Amino acid sequence: MDGGENDSHQGSSLVIHQTTEQLIARCIAPVKKDFIRPPPDRTTSSQNDTVSIPNDKPPLLAKEKKSKRQLKRERRQDQKSTKNLCPEISKSGDVNSCRYQDKCRFSHDIEAFKAQKPDDLEGECPFLKSEGSCPYGLSCRFLSTHEEGKPLSSNGLEKRSEVNGFSKDVQKLLWKNKMTYPKADAKLKALGLFSKPKVNNLGNKDGDDKCVQSEENGSGAVTSELENNDGVDKCHLSDDDGLCGVAADSGSKLECSAEVKKDDDITRELESDIICPLKRRKTEENCEDVETENEGVSVVDQNVDGSCIKSEPEAGPEAIAPETDLSLKLHSREKKLIDFREKLYLAPLTTVGNLPFRRVCKVLGADVTCGEMAMCTNLLQGQASEWALLRRHSSEELFGVQICGAYPDTVARTVELIEKECTVDFIDINMGCPIDIVVNKGAGSALLTKPMRMKSVVEVASGTVDIPITIKVRTAYFEGKNRIDSLIADFSSWGASAVTIHGRSRQQRYSKLADWDYVYQCTKKAPNNLQVVGNGDVFSFVDWNNHKTECPELATCMIARGALIKPWLFTEIKEQRHWDISSGERLNIFKDFVHFGLQHWGSDTKGVETTRRFLLEWLSYTCRYIPVGLLEVVPQRINWRPPSYYGRDDLETLMASDSAADWVRLSEMLLGKVPEGFTFAPKHKSNAYDRAENG
Repeated sequence: MDGGENDSHQGSSLVIHQTTEQLIARCIAPVKKDFIRPPPDRTTSSQNDTVSIPNDKPPLLAKEKKSKRQLKRERRQDQKSTKNLCPEISKSGDVNSCRYQDKCRFSHDIEAFKAQKPDDLEGECPFLKSEGSCPYGLSCRFLSTHEEGKPLSSNGLEKRSEVNGFSKDVQKLLWKNKMTYPKADAKLKALGLFSKPKVNNLGNKDGDDKCVQSEENGSGAVTSELENNDGVDKCHLSDDDGLCGVAADSGSKLECSAEVKKDDDITRELESDIICPLKRRKTEENCEDVETENEGVSVVDQNVDGSCIKSEPEAGPEAIAPETDLSLKLHSREKKLIDFREKLYLAPLTTVGNLPFRRVCKVLGADVTCGEMAMCTNLLQGQASEWALLRRHSSEELFGVQICGAYPDTVARTVELIEKECTVDFIDINMGCPIDIVVNKGAGSALLTKPMRMKSVVEVASGTVDIPITIKVRTAYFEGKNRIDSLIADFSSWGASAVTIHGRSRQQRYSKLADWDYVYQCTKKAPNNLQVVGNGDVFSFVDWNNHKTECPELATCMIARGALIKPWLFTEIKEQRHWDISSGERLNIFKDFVHFGLQHWGSDTKGVETTRRFLLEWLSYTCRYIPVGLLEVVPQRINWRPPSYYGRDDLETLMASDSAADWVRLSEMLLGKVPEGFTFAPKHKSNAYDRAENG
């Protein structure tokens, strides 16, 4: 017996010989002794959280760094290969159906495509029952279940049950920086936060606007340029780098440096530009300056204290009249209302909180769902991958989207764009994200250090749209320096309809349990017209009941990681019971996810592998669940580390494994064998219970 086996047996014997109280004190789940087994040998790998499937190709000694042009050329060549059949031909089965013919960048060889296509998967095509025909035609991995004699595909029926699609026309406007935001600009002017966008002039001969590309993502995305008060042109990059360049398709190599306005300058601007209510009108002689705008002449009025306020003349039907008289604007209480009280709220969850997962949670009892966090700058740049996060399924009756931005103008324009292009019930502004890449750009929990910036972001967002605006915050940025209790009385006056308080600081991440006492304290200080949602460590109906009993003022509790580990938590809360769910029932839930995933990402090979990867990400959380029948103490707490244990059957044992190789085995039960060269490493280190990076 080697040293690794010795350590394994010693670890299991420690769990067996300790009392239940000792195990709970060490945050180890008290599993019944009959089910404890020696932990797997970890001597060959410190963390068994990465899996790779070898292929027949020789390994590369060093990874060659390729230019963007090279990568684009390789993508084009890959598209031309036989494994990528032209979508039009795939739908119709007719080689002559493609209007591009020889100029098409996809393959037109049907026989060669069929020869290399992987075997069909077991089961029925996910589109046949819901839509009558499959939009993927010959590319579908369930082609054998398609009825002969019927058309392979019916155009116009693709994903009828999903809304908030991204229009190509809107994307082109965003790429060319020609999208207008009249409501946002008017509100920004009213609050003194508006800077007039300046058209690019980088030597463009035809005078058309060119896309300004962020160096960070290189996707041809638009970044607006704003003119500063001192007359110096500066790129307003909000959530992006301090550099901007010409779009990739412009053929120019020019780049321009940019300066981002400093935080202290913004704070001074916010403090000095608060508008008082409009008083009596004075004559033009009483004020010193008259500003001429495109819409007409703006007259500067005078307050009782001698300060001047600008008021715009009446505009024509096509002109935009900036709001200066705040009394004419709908009060936040007169806007659309949303009621979270007693509803089960699924938190916005990065990566795993995708549309198929939200559908699973809806089936299991969730009332409110929210899309994954989307960055404002990426939405304004027209990135299709970011807009995909806003998609909504018809089963999501009460649905919101979550956005994240650092500056009032980007947030204002984003909410106006979302209101115009999407169907949502509320918009949540993330002010608590702890991820470094977000915080370093001034967004997420970085806003907790700038209350005046928080105020301007919420005010301009709520004043721009009629959709209810909610915000999500943490207790503080630094541990031990809580500040939400001093701000919560102002949230509703800023225009927020609800606030979600995650009972942790940014610095704390997930290293300790959530501070619900502080959440209760803030809730009791909140005004009556502000709904407060608590968030953190809800993992059973007992947790839910305790929070509602301790603080009846809470509107509801948001469920996040608890839903990732056991999505049937919503059913447990509604039925007020501990569900000792079987491995077969859990497998059926995974089958539902796969079915929904194939409908969302597609039933072709690409859609199958996308569904597999998101399933594997989810399985990196579900392995932490311990069946009720195996526990000495019920319910399980979210911070308990499960010891290595046997399940009541082989499938339950497989589901309890924290090995990525076992997760792949589970995925193969549902989606067939993985392709050659397949690798997977989870984005979230969900098995690291007390690591700072698990944020």
